[in-house]
Amino acid sequence: MRLDKYLKISRIIKRRTLAKEICDQGRVKINDRPAKAGSDVTLEDILEIDFGSKIVTFKVLQILAHANKADASAMYEVLKESHVI
Repeated sequence: MRLDKYLKISRIIKRRTLAKEICDQGRVKINDRPAKAGSDVTLEDILEIDFGSKIVTFKVLQILAHANKADASAMYEVLKESHVI
């Protein structure tokens, strides 16, 4: 699944266009490598997202084509969250 679509469906980022912009700015890494919006996300990948004031690291647990709010939170696990000063 495309990275921008995964971020939207999992509700890590609310809009796909915003997810694409963040990816294009180089603020998302997959397994410690910079990722574009069209990069493929697979199970067990580690995503690191720079939200500006904090950096959050996620582990991909599930990839679903559609997810309701309850299922979306089961698609990933937050591994680390650090605040940038």
